[in-house]
Amino acid sequence: MASRAADGAGSERPPDGGVSEALGEESRGFTREQLFTLAATASINFSSMLCYSILGPFFPSEAEKKGASNTIVGLIFGCFALFNFLSSLILGNYLTHIGAKFMFVAGIFVSGCVTILFGMLDKVPSGPMFISFCFLVRAIDAIGFAAAMTASFSILAKAFPTNIATVLGSLEIFSGLGMVLGPPLGGFLYQSFGYEVPFITLGCIVLVFVPMNMCILPKYDSIPSKESFWKLIRLPKVLVLCLTIFSLSACLGFLDPTMSLFILKKFKLPAGYVGLVFLGLALSYSLSSPLLGLVSDKLPYIRKWLLIAGGLLTALSFFMLGPAPVLHIESQLWMFVLVLVLIGFSIGMSAIPVFPEILQCAYENGFEEGLSLLGLVSGLFNAMWSLGAFAGPILGGFLNEKLGFEWAAAIQGGWALLSGLATGIFYIIEATRKSSSLQNSPGNNEERTHLMGSET
Repeated sequence: MASRAADGAGSERPPDGGVSEALGEESRGFTREQLFTLAATASINFSSMLCYSILGPFFPSEAEKKGASNTIVGLIFGCFALFNFLSSLILGNYLTHIGAKFMFVAGIFVSGCVTILFGMLDKVPSGPMFISFCFLVRAIDAIGFAAAMTASFSILAKAFPTNIATVLGSLEIFSGLGMVLGPPLGGFLYQSFGYEVPFITLGCIVLVFVPMNMCILPKYDSIPSKESFWKLIRLPKVLVLCLTIFSLSACLGFLDPTMSLFILKKFKLPAGYVGLVFLGLALSYSLSSPLLGLVSDKLPYIRKWLLIAGGLLTALSFFMLGPAPVLHIESQLWMFVLVLVLIGFSIGMSAIPVFPEILQCAYENGFEEGLSLLGLVSGLFNAMWSLGAFAGPILGGFLNEKLGFEWAAAIQGGWALLSGLATGIFYIIEATRKSSSLQNSPGNNEERTHLMGSET
């Protein structure tokens, strides 16, 4: 991997430790610790997305029966993201104090328990009490999820310092598998056994991973650093990348409280089949992510083009999802699924390169290497993703209620359009400044003077 560390694109420098030394010889394959790390993080990717995605096919309609409006359903989804945002900021700062392994395992345990509790909410009386308990349970779930994911990202970056995008992209197969299995499995269990069984079943699956990860996950420790989120987020490039993360998450979050209701109303599908429609997005994202991660690591200079193209393609896809009424195109099921496939691919184009780009920017600006920085970056990534996941369902639920799904989806795509344009403008300015600084450097001036003197 030494060649990648030395190339002109400026790849991430490996943190200290025996794990990074083992990575130096790619031909020998993964070490035992790396394989255990992959297994542990794959389990949280799979189980978290499994639990998260089961809500889509039936929870919005179930919540409406309990007296929650479409906007309130959006707030319930957004509540999870808000507490995830706050928790990620705090936990990212204190990762090295708490311990990455403990935070990881504790987060999985909390998430599993709370998933089971969510299955008990149908016993709560309809109206304000049901809504209040939904908010409470989702908030606790968000804290556990934030702990597990913040620790997961930093552990992966520590174990795989020179090919983090490839590893993250490959692990998105398990995220995609959770997204693929969650909606149809949740819809089937709900239709066959009622509200409680999907949550109890999947909560127990998550809890099975707790003792497994306690045994196999290596312990990664680091000396606490004085660096902070505020120093990191003040970097202009990081701000632009944060907008990218926010916009992608907001677009995905918009679909949670709105898409299943649109499918049920527009295409008259039963709840058990609604989950199958979600497969278009999940499959395209999970299958394309490993390839996008490999490209991002092998050709770091192409990341900026992936970020720009991904944002613009996502915006176009959301405009076509309804489609927007201005196009005067009648929505059809095959076209709806095709657009979801494009959304999954375009979101992968932008989401996969973001983490290594932030990490590279931090190294270029003098941040200390180690698990402490990785905790900051992973916490920031999760926080921005959660902020988008908070805004997306709330805005989506409101717009869907006032304007209908077609216009709401088109407007929601504006976030992706904004991030794609902002990223393009930033990289153009950055390239212009670098070109100008090279032309005005003392070495170039001396060489130009020498050449002019030789000509005379």
